[in-house]
Amino acid sequence: MINFSPLKKVLVIRFSSIGDIVLTSPVLRCLKNTYPDATIHYLTKQQFASIVASNPAISKVYTITQEIDEVISELKEEAYDFVVDLHHNLRTFRLKQKLGQPNASFPKVNLQKFLLTTFKWDKMPAIHVVDRYFKAVEKLGVFNDKKGLDFFISEQDHVDIAQHGIKMPFIAFSIGAQFATKRLPTERIIELVSKINAPVVLLGGASDKENANMITAQSENVINLCGVLSLQESASVLQQAAKVVSHDTGLMHIASAFQKEIISIWGNTVPALGMYPYLPQEGSKYSIHEVKLSCRPCSKIGYQACPKKHFKCMEEQDLDAIAEVVNFNAQ
Repeated sequence: MINFSPLKKVLVIRFSSIGDIVLTSPVLRCLKNTYPDATIHYLTKQQFASIVASNPAISKVYTITQEIDEVISELKEEAYDFVVDLHHNLRTFRLKQKLGQPNASFPKVNLQKFLLTTFKWDKMPAIHVVDRYFKAVEKLGVFNDKKGLDFFISEQDHVDIAQHGIKMPFIAFSIGAQFATKRLPTERIIELVSKINAPVVLLGGASDKENANMITAQSENVINLCGVLSLQESASVLQQAAKVVSHDTGLMHIASAFQKEIISIWGNTVPALGMYPYLPQEGSKYSIHEVKLSCRPCSKIGYQACPKKHFKCMEEQDLDAIAEVVNFNAQ
């Protein structure tokens, strides 16, 4: 452990994406609790700045659109005591070289991910990525307090669900994901929704709106908010939901920050990659729903179409089993 007392200024780096940035929140909290007088800055991509903007541990958010050269001169002027690299790629390596300050990164275990996705050899460490993030701050004497994730919503982003015709208790269903192989097909979502005995609120971005319209048109007791709300506003709806149904995506991790019961549906990715709902708090609940196939995981991220052409990982999901966990009479 390095003695950085007093640690005055720290830069934390995570460029993308939604879930990965939310998963850095315990590091920020514990870093601030260990060094309460330290100033913490955060560097991310511009489109993700809102995720950390309201975090009280962060004093300033720097953003880039593409390249680190956009901010390198400003970051040099900050004269950081330490740089915490929670992205760990060639871009952050170049950034750390240019800043020339003490730094540390986390074990990205790319070789293990390659072995798992390519040969199905599971050599992944049996720990969540959050605990791997903490490897980057161990030398500062910062350790995980096991209090879970944080997500902060500004007052202006709070959603009055009654204005959208939503009655409690309701189920929030995050229908999107960046890649199609991480999403239930629309027809299967329609079938699943028909089995749920509570109001369902669909959440997602503008790219999910067409699918959400199809689901709404063929379903009862469904409210479609896809493409209507900002990310922060969607988080507000998650915070008020009784339960959350989600694919392996960013809103799942935001729901974890609110300690919601999460019904997590997995396609081409697997929990062994370390990105399952992070709920270390006593009494927290989540369930994983996946189809055991020899071709899974086919990718650590995803594809826009199944490489095997059958898409069994989603087409063969047991919707009755999922609905049994979602429904309020299943205790």
